[in-house]
Amino acid sequence: MTDAVTRPAVGGDDRAFFGHPKGLMTLFITEMWERMSYYGMRGFLVLFMTAAILDGGLAINEKTAFAIYGLYTAAVYFLGLPGGWLADKMIGSQQAVWYGGIIIMLGHIVLAIPSHQTFFLGLVLVAIGTGLLKPNISALVGQLYTSEDERRDSGYALYYMGINIGSIIGYLVCGGLAENVGWHWGFGAAAIGMAFGLFYFRRTKSNLKGAGETAAAPFGERGRQNTRIGVGLFALLLALVMVLMMSGAFSVDAIKLSEVTAMVFLGIFIVYFSYIYFLGNLNGVEKKGMLALLLICVASTMFWSGFEQAGSSFNVFTRDFVDRDLFGFEIPTSWFQSINSWFIVLLTPFFAYFWLWLGKKLITPAYGLKCGIGLIILGSGFVVMVFAADAASQGNVAVFWLILTYFLHTVGE
Repeated sequence: MTDAVTRPAVGGDDRAFFGHPKGLMTLFITEMWERMSYYGMRGFLVLFMTAAILDGGLAINEKTAFAIYGLYTAAVYFLGLPGGWLADKMIGSQQAVWYGGIIIMLGHIVLAIPSHQTFFLGLVLVAIGTGLLKPNISALVGQLYTSEDERRDSGYALYYMGINIGSIIGYLVCGGLAENVGWHWGFGAAAIGMAFGLFYFRRTKSNLKGAGETAAAPFGERGRQNTRIGVGLFALLLALVMVLMMSGAFSVDAIKLSEVTAMVFLGIFIVYFSYIYFLGNLNGVEKKGMLALLLICVASTMFWSGFEQAGSSFNVFTRDFVDRDLFGFEIPTSWFQSINSWFIVLLTPFFAYFWLWLGKKLITPAYGLKCGIGLIILGSGFVVMVFAADAASQGNVAVFWLILTYFLHTVGE
């Protein structure tokens, strides 16, 4: 089956959504609600795990909670690989988005149940669902345009704006409910947000005009059968592990598991990269490109490992050491994570103009240089937090420190 059949570009004269294809509106709103559920829950996840039993939390120590948070976020990113593969080989991007959203919603519903035994099951479901939905809904955006369509970059920028609007809503709604009403109310709100996204996607998916409706590079019948067997065995194994964990038959040391997982992921990357580089029949130019990609991968790993501290160490620091009082109202801890999203929404137009201005001056920084500068700016945000931590030894610090840190992290991003 040809690429033109399985991945139709539907742009053309369709300019119904701010000059972009109407299908972008479907993906914009669906992703907005999915990110509302994801970031909304992420905003208070560590707070819930470390809260005392009397306060409705899990009373997990901070080091273990950070390890669980790290495993969860790592799983979300890593599962995008099999999620994209299943869409390309079996079900197509549209079905991957639909079923991924359903699994995410079920995960949040499980988390909304006031039972500590089902907590890890809920996290696993959200991670699996996100691995199905996230890479494929992003791929669908690109399929709305032809390769010659100059609107593609601005379409992704508009789509990215939807992500940040959704995250702002999630932090404010889910975080506010979790901290002021009850933790499980926050999880429930995340489930409702994902349900809104699913409903809108189902009602308006005709706007996609067939994009991602079928697999891009489908298996033959034997390959499909083997994949079904593999997915079924994985589901059975996962169900068995969850049942044993919930029954108390065995427990997992999250800290050791996180260390092993990091080594396994690193090993997979090294083996796969080496296989392509040495055995992939690449020419000299392609090998240089692979080395450039290696540097980008290292830089990205360093950047996101620091950036993701917003949901863990920054969150706990905000709760314990930041003066959150505003005219007698105590600002919920999780709301501070929305600062990054607010800055992105506000600063994106200025950065877009900045790159255009540099282009007119015939100055176009290389991608690697941009990554390097971004890492330096990210690091400067942590330097600010060093001074904030020092000031916190004398008592709660002003919110200015956090705002400055998030500003620098946003500029770096």
